[in-house]
Amino acid sequence: MSTPPSIQTTREDHLIAWLSALAIAIHVLESIIPTPLPGMKPGLANVVTVVVLMLFGWRIALWVSLLRVLAGSLIIGTFMTPTFWLSLAGALASLVMLGLLWRLLSGRVSALGLCVMASLAHMSGQFALAFWVLIPHSAFLKTLPPLLTMALIFGLFSGLLANRLLQGLAYASIER
Repeated sequence: MSTPPSIQTTREDHLIAWLSALAIAIHVLESIIPTPLPGMKPGLANVVTVVVLMLFGWRIALWVSLLRVLAGSLIIGTFMTPTFWLSLAGALASLVMLGLLWRLLSGRVSALGLCVMASLAHMSGQFALAFWVLIPHSAFLKTLPPLLTMALIFGLFSGLLANRLLQGLAYASIER
C-alpha cells in the first residue's frame, strides 16, 4: 500500500488563508448589519482586498476576494442564491477594475482612489447582473444613480479606512 503524497503549503498559501479569513469574518459581520436597502453594505471586506493588492499584489488580492465571496456565502447560507451571484458579479467587476488600475497606474494611485473605483465597479457589476437577469425592467434603471451615490460614499469611507490601515502598518513596521 502506497502512502499518499505529502501536501506542501507555502508561506503564500498561509498568507492567503489568513487574509481570506479576515475578509470572510468582516463579510459575515457585515451581513448582519441592518441596511435601508437589501444588499446595501459598506463593503468593509473590500478594504482587505485593496490593502492586500497594495502590499502583496493582484494575484493574492484575487484569491482573497474570491475566497471571501465563496466561503462567506457558504457560512451565511447564500451559496448559489441570487445574493451569491450578485456578490460574485460585484467582486469580479471590482477585481477587473483593481487589476486595470494596478497595471496602468501602479504606485500612482492611493488606497482611497482604488477603494472608490472598486466600490463603483462593484455596484455596477451587481446592477448589470440584476438588470440583465433578475429585474429586466426600465424602471429599475432609476435606482442606478442613488446606488452609485451610495457606492461612492462607501468607497470614500473604505478608502479612508484603507489609507489609515496602511499608515498604521507602515508605522508598525518602522517601530520594529
